[in-house]
Order: sequence, then structure tokens, then C-alpha cells
Amino acid sequence: MTNCSKNLLLPILLLLLTIQAMAQTDECMMCHGDRSLSYERNNKLVSLFVDENKFAKSVHADLDCSDCHMDFDAEDIPHRAGDNIYKVDCATCHYDYAEEYHESLHGQALAQGKFLAPDCTTCHGKHDILPHTNEKSKTYVMNIPDLCGTCHKEGTRVSALRTISQRHILENYKESIHGDGLFRRGLIVTAVCTSCHFSHNILPHENPKSSINRNNIASTCMQCHTQIEKVHTKVIRGELWEQQPHVIPACIDCHQPHQVRRVFYDQKYDDAKCMSCHSNKDLYKEVNGEKVSLYVDTNDLAHSVHKDNTCIKCHTNVSHFSNPICKESGKVDCSICHASQVEEWQLSQHSIELVNGNVDAPYCNDCHGTHKVQKKTDRTSPTFARNIPDLCGKCHNIGGPGKSILEDEFGIVKDYSQSIHGSLLESGLTVTATCVDCHSAHRELPEKNPLSTVHKDNVGETCAKCHLGIYEQFTNSIHSPLITQTDKELPGCQDCHQAHTIKRTDKDDFRAEIIDQCGRCHEDVTDTYFDTLHGKVSKLGSIGAAKCYDCHGSHNILPTYIVGSTLHRENIVETCASCHPNSNRKFVGYLTHATHHDKDKYPFLYYTFWFMTILLSVTFLFFGTHTLLWLPRGLAERRKAKLEKKNNSTGNPVNGK
Repeated sequence: MTNCSKNLLLPILLLLLTIQAMAQTDECMMCHGDRSLSYERNNKLVSLFVDENKFAKSVHADLDCSDCHMDFDAEDIPHRAGDNIYKVDCATCHYDYAEEYHESLHGQALAQGKFLAPDCTTCHGKHDILPHTNEKSKTYVMNIPDLCGTCHKEGTRVSALRTISQRHILENYKESIHGDGLFRRGLIVTAVCTSCHFSHNILPHENPKSSINRNNIASTCMQCHTQIEKVHTKVIRGELWEQQPHVIPACIDCHQPHQVRRVFYDQKYDDAKCMSCHSNKDLYKEVNGEKVSLYVDTNDLAHSVHKDNTCIKCHTNVSHFSNPICKESGKVDCSICHASQVEEWQLSQHSIELVNGNVDAPYCNDCHGTHKVQKKTDRTSPTFARNIPDLCGKCHNIGGPGKSILEDEFGIVKDYSQSIHGSLLESGLTVTATCVDCHSAHRELPEKNPLSTVHKDNVGETCAKCHLGIYEQFTNSIHSPLITQTDKELPGCQDCHQAHTIKRTDKDDFRAEIIDQCGRCHEDVTDTYFDTLHGKVSKLGSIGAAKCYDCHGSHNILPTYIVGSTLHRENIVETCASCHPNSNRKFVGYLTHATHHDKDKYPFLYYTFWFMTILLSVTFLFFGTHTLLWLPRGLAERRKAKLEKKNNSTGNPVNGK
């Protein structure tokens, strides 16, 4: 047989089988397509009608009737002889699922003859079975709660046989965080009944094989909460979830099944047990020879952001095997809830100092407090904008433990209070920049660290959080690395505006200093500036005389040949007019930074300067020499004149005559 004939034979065989199945189905539907077809069973009329349209859309549409309905003679019509036609056995194709079902609560109840026990058709249907991905399927994820709720909700015959707490399973689920995600938000990746109890092997929680057994619940939850080990590693040493579940709280100890909320539920470690000891003001422990109070003020806790949390949510390493249960439970790890903030803090200089043994380095509670943690929007909170400088100043002031940071004679916070940012804060403007706006709240790093928010490569983005318009101008200027490609270091915000002593730009002291700031890079140009009238007047102390940024701009500095430059020929008249109202094209035609020192750029000035210098030098030299040569004769003539005057007055003859 050739390859060509083989290739043709396979589709032909499939076509013949399909035609045969269709023929058999059509033959069955000749009777079962009749809506009135029925039989009597236990004095009840049972319909034998099959909706052909629904069957054609089902997952079994390609099967023949006899593939499921076996153990009878299809040719012997009517087939039924008493009750000899066996019920369809789904295990013929779905053996693994059937095995799980037979071991489950549902399967065992059905085997015991309980008429309320569900079988395959109860959940999947009969001739209208659809894939679980079909939105119209009973087993589609959005429909699972309602499917299970046909039995497990208030008012059903099944719920009447259950305990009070088990009668409201569906109602409780709909109010839970999982139900909220499914019903109110349409989030189909949230957990439904089959996510926790599974589809076919539903077992009671006492059964060691049950997906909700205490020893297995962590694995069940980890189907969705894949980071649970990572999140809870700091809580209960990770692997103990599976290896020693009897030692530590299981998921359901804090998150009650069917009632999972956004807050912790605690069944074993209630707050009353904790406060029975910690309400005592005299309770303390010794740390390095010092007494540390263990008293908890319930009033502080009641007014904190954690007022709805139970003690165990923060103090997680407690155990009934310890006496007291919190013995050696260790420091609270805030990363349980605030993982991203703690990850940033771990990169900070504060964390590095603490790891290296600096006992003065701050931890979370040093800034936020312990049991009275307040929102940063609360005016009495240490982290409220107005209070930030004082909070940071506890360390970063003269004499504070943060003195390792370079300071001037006033200290960082003192300097800040004198700056424009600090002045605005003192005036009541809480939207001005504070320590955390520049250094970040948790990832404080030295400015030389490339990850620091005040590093020279990052400081622009940091300032842009408030000064966005200025930053956008700067990124398009000649000083921006996006515009100028050079090996030389380009200036950033911090080069012109000091960190903690930043001044108002319209004040005299800033204008007086700007020439020196620009001169650090543009030394030659600054020298030529002082050759001009503007520069000479500035040297004499005039604040009003034009400084660098009056002509070139401050953040939008561009080469003069670019149209956007303030000194472009289209803009220069307007620029000069800000000081010289009568400015015109002829007025602005003078050479601003022209200097006689540059022979290549200004040869006319260079040679003129030297011509005039030589001319004046020769002239002064000639007449100076003449004066020096004439000086002895002049002195002699002067003495002679004095002598003649003296002799004339006494009558003595001159020269002996």
C-alpha cells in the first residue's frame, strides 16, 4: 500500500465511523426525540426525551448513544424489560475521577442509599454536559458556588440535616473575600468550592487524605497563595507549615473557612490572654542589664492603625508550648504585612548600621511607634509631614547618634529649618519637601550610593516629584545628559542648590553666589564676564547687575544657535529688555563675553589691546625717561634759583662779584 493510499484511508475510516455514529444516534432519536416519551417508575412518570440540539453541543456530541448506554439490545424495541437497563457508568471513560468520587463523602453517601447524595449527573448533567470552560456549564468557575449551593445553603433539605454553622455555607462564602472577588468583581481566579474541597474527592476534614485536613490545608491554600511560604517564613519558620502543623497555627486558625475576611480571625490566641499579663504596668524584662517595660496601653492600641488587628497578627512566634506563650517570641517583623517597605529598609543605611551592631540605628518602631502606630496623615503622628524634621532630628542633629553623617556647625536639621523648604514648613505649608521626600521614607542611602535617591544620577527625578516643570526644562537643556554627550561631569540640581541649606533664588545672597557656582565649571567664561560692565559692577557689590542666569536662563540653558535659547537672535532683544527696556537689535549687537585675551576668537580686540598697550607703554617709557633725565638738571636749577634769591636779599654778589 502506498503512502498516498494510507493518507486517504484514515480520513475515510473516520468519516465512515462518524456517519455510522450519526446513523445510530438518528435511529435512537426517532423515539427519544419525542417529548411525550416516558415510563412509569415507583408510581412516577419519568421522561425519556432527549433534546437533540443540546446533545449536539455537549462534550459527548461525537459519541454514539450505545457508548454510554450499554447492556441492552438496541435492536429489541422497546428495549426496556422491567428495570434491566443499567444506569450509565461514567467510570467506563472517567475511571480516575470515579475512583475519587467513590471514596468521597458524596460517593459514600450514595453507596449507603442516601437519596440526597449527588451523582455525576447532579453536577455535570446528562445529555447537555458542557466543558468546564464554557460559561453556560454548571461546572464553570463562576457557577460552582451556586451549583454547590443547591444543597449547601440555608433552606435546602441537605442543610436541614447539618449543624447551624454548616447551614449558611453559601451565604458565608458570598460575604467572604473569595466570594467578593467572584461575585462582585468577576475575578474567576479566586477560590471557589472546588478549589479547596476539590471536585470529586471531597472528604471530611478529619480524614488524613482530605484537602482541608489540618496537615494538608497549607498545600491547598498554596495552590493560589504561592508566596505563602515566603510570606510566613518570618512568621513560623516556613517549612513548619507542612512538617509540624500541630506546633503552629494553620491557615484556618486565622482565616476561618467560608468566612475569610480581610482581617485576621483568631481562635486560639485571643487578645484577652495576652492582656491578662501585659495590662500590668509593672511588667518588664531585662535586656543587657536594663529594664524594658512590657506594658501595653490599650488606649494607645485603640487609637492606632492596628486597632482591628489581634496580637498574634504581629507577635506571630508565640506558642502554647512556651510559658508564657510569648516567651522568646522575638522582635515583631513588620514585613509580614509591609513586605515592600521592609525590603526597601533592608537596603538602607539604617538597616546596614543595625546589622553591623549599631544599637542607635532605627528600626520600624523607632519612627512609627509600637502600639500607637498612627497614619502619616494624622497630625499627631511622628511621620506627619510637619513632624518629620523633628523625628529625623532625634539622630541627625548636633550631638545626635547620627553624627557620623557630615554636618556643619548647626546640624542637618538646623540647616534644613533655615532653608526655603524648612521655612515653608514652618509657615504651615505641609506640601513642601521634608527629609523623606528627598531621601525616601525607608531606603535612606548616602548620596554616593548609586541606589540613593539623592545620588547625582537620581536627584533630578527626586526633585521632579515637586518641581516637575523645572525638571522637564532641565532635561532639554545643555546640562542634561540626554542632550549633551560628554565625558565631563554635568551639573545637577545639587550643584547649584545645596541640599539642606537651599535658598530662595530671588534673594540677594543666591544672586551673589551664582557667579561662583557657574564659575566652578565655566572658569574661562567667568573671567571674561568680569571684564564686562556687568561683571565689574557685580564686583563692586551690585546685586541688580545681570548675572549668568539673567541672560542664559537657569534650567533651560541652550546654545545660542538653538531657537529655544534665550540668547538666540530671535529672543535676545527680549532677554536684554528685561533690564534695558529700550533694547533693540543694534543694542544687543555688542560682543558680550568678548576678551582681548583670545587671539583666535577676537583677533581685532587682541591686536588692538596690544597696540594700545605698547603705544601707551612706549609713550610712558619715553616721557618717563625724559623726566628722569631732566630731574637732576631741574634740581640743580632749583638750587641755583634759591641761592640767587638769598643773595639778592642780603646784597651779596653772586659768584664773588
